[in-house]
Amino acid sequence: MGPCLQTWCGRCGFCLRRLEHGLRFICRATSASEFADPARYNHRVMHVDSHTLIVYSTIDGHTRKICQSVQRFLEDSGHQVVLMTVEEAIDRDCSGFSRIVIGASIRYGRHRPSLYDFIRKHRTTLGALPSAFFSVSGVARHADKARPAGNPYFQKFVDQAAWSPQLAAAFGGRIDYAQYRFMDRQMIRLIMWLTGGPTELDQPVEFTDWSAVDAFALQIKNLQK
Repeated sequence: MGPCLQTWCGRCGFCLRRLEHGLRFICRATSASEFADPARYNHRVMHVDSHTLIVYSTIDGHTRKICQSVQRFLEDSGHQVVLMTVEEAIDRDCSGFSRIVIGASIRYGRHRPSLYDFIRKHRTTLGALPSAFFSVSGVARHADKARPAGNPYFQKFVDQAAWSPQLAAAFGGRIDYAQYRFMDRQMIRLIMWLTGGPTELDQPVEFTDWSAVDAFALQIKNLQK
């Protein structure tokens, strides 16, 4: 074995980071409770070829929550993950990642313009790397719309973006009238009434199938060009 470089971990203050022959053991401690409980305190082997970029476009935060679930799944599998908004990622060099995942929510039948800006700017990189995309919407609460092939918003996205991801999914979103602005609350409630969705103002409703999210994350883990 060659020489071993040891440094103090900046996250926990006392854990040693050890680098040997390209293998990096990174402390993932995130809270004081993990230090107190050795069973929760662990290290992961991070491989250079398992860097995943997850980029998201969200309006009310639920798409970020789905991305964070995918991030945890991949990190628990030994992948290194970078999570950022499309606005943060648009001017970054994304070519050094092993794969790119994009998650985007829909409001009034449309994805946000910044999503298309990101895709246009990084089209070459997206074409060269393994890529995945998922769309989040209220319409995906219906089983037949929870598949890309049956989701009209996904088909519209592919046509408008002129980009076909290698892997795709559609997930149901979340309705929370209390956090919407007045006009959004009235419009979304009208849409839900017309389509047989929830209209009660006092209780959030989540349509996301989290087992489907986990299955999608597993596909991302094994995604290759």
